[in-house]
Amino acid sequence: MADKKRIGSVTYKNAGQEYFEKRGLKRYARVWSLWALGVGAVISGHFSGWNLGIGAGGWGGLFFAAIIIAIMYLGLIFSLAEMSPALPHTGGAYSFARSAMGPWGGFITGLAESIEYILTPAVIVFFIGSYLTSIFETPAHLQPLWWILCYVLFVALNYVGVELSFKISVVVTLLALGVLAVFWVSAIPYADFSRWALNIAMGPDGKPMELPNGGGEFLPMGWAGVLAALPFAVWLFLAIEELPLAAEESVAPEKDMPKGLIFGMFTLSFSALLIIFLNASIGSRDAGQLHGAYSLAMSAEPLLDGFRVIYGTDIAKLLSLLAVIGLIASFHTIIFAFGRQIYSLSRAGYYPAFMSITHGSRKTPHVALFTGALIGLTVITAVWVARGATAAAATIGATLLNMAVFGAMISYALQGISFILLRRRMPNIERPYRSPLGIPGAALTVSIAIVTLYFQLQHEAYRVGVYASLAWYVTGILYFAFIGRHGLVLSPEEEFALTRGGHGHPQRDGYGTTKV
Repeated sequence: MADKKRIGSVTYKNAGQEYFEKRGLKRYARVWSLWALGVGAVISGHFSGWNLGIGAGGWGGLFFAAIIIAIMYLGLIFSLAEMSPALPHTGGAYSFARSAMGPWGGFITGLAESIEYILTPAVIVFFIGSYLTSIFETPAHLQPLWWILCYVLFVALNYVGVELSFKISVVVTLLALGVLAVFWVSAIPYADFSRWALNIAMGPDGKPMELPNGGGEFLPMGWAGVLAALPFAVWLFLAIEELPLAAEESVAPEKDMPKGLIFGMFTLSFSALLIIFLNASIGSRDAGQLHGAYSLAMSAEPLLDGFRVIYGTDIAKLLSLLAVIGLIASFHTIIFAFGRQIYSLSRAGYYPAFMSITHGSRKTPHVALFTGALIGLTVITAVWVARGATAAAATIGATLLNMAVFGAMISYALQGISFILLRRRMPNIERPYRSPLGIPGAALTVSIAIVTLYFQLQHEAYRVGVYASLAWYVTGILYFAFIGRHGLVLSPEEEFALTRGGHGHPQRDGYGTTKV
């Protein structure tokens, strides 16, 4: 590389064609592949994780929190549906923020999204380990073996090629929805909302307590419980926003990306409503076991608990083995996401350049995949050790969940701001789709994301995890300030931003064509 040039606070170096030839991708995805990528990324949150919000706000608190979070995601999804076909680059959130707020804005947005996408699979694989430990009755201290096995298997599947990745996404997403549908239909005859979903009250010590006969208040923790449940309600939708990362592997992003985002959001909204109502509305006291909302608030495998009520322990284990498919769907698709996200920031020089090298024939970002998996596995192991291997599964899972949500909320707020700024600063770029919610929808996304981030810090039990994510974030910013900003490259995202869209989309015709 040669010909460096300083622009503002950053330095660019021109990359030759060979640089980009080593970092090529293949186009394959169409609308239903994108729909499966979005729904599959989220669907694990309907199997585990959402239920921890019941402990924060009771069933009613979680319900209202889910409505607020759904509004945030609608604003985000419609904003992305406009931005992603207008800026169809693998960078996704980083790309939008780079064009709207410059290199620093692009980096702090991309870094926050890296934290989200690297940590989210760590949360999911923890719940996979919990399910499999319960199903196969393996010793709890051997859970890390399940995590390692899952990372090795699904990084390998993503390594093989983009076609296989998307095909697996479609299959496992449909299977996961099928398992949920079986649960919904099976649970209806057993549902008793007042008896089981409202069996929580605020105890004298300020903590949730069980009401043996149900019939409690709809909001046992009041409106404060609604706000406290916001970070957990995020888990019902988190990661659908990953679709723009597939832009350079989409055959027709200008048409398919908005459809995939919108169809996916409405699929998830329907599923979320059914799962939080039905899973919490069934229960029994057979064999001295209590089920319902109070029990779910502390469970790492709520769907398995529900299947036990309906079918008994033995059959429930078989059904819950199928339920692991839902967790696998998200684990697989978000591994895809962090691979592309790390790849795009590395290709542009924000992260070390070696991370964006793709496989010679498969054209998959294998180095980025290995990097993200290694970091995620390290974090989950560190939390497991720090919290204690014998700590309650819900405590470890919630700590990891809040670490991932921290990155997501920063990313969402910055993407909402990017949408507003792009509308104002680049009004003339081609927009194949325009958000019906416009700037007000993006502003709502920003506001709710900031409020959710604030209430993450109010929960003492999970604050340490959030601070750990913050330390990661600050370390990344320091790296960019001292090292990263001096070696940026004219990737498609950078070229589009520097020319304010005047050069079109260089990834369609070749890379690095503009000299700085």
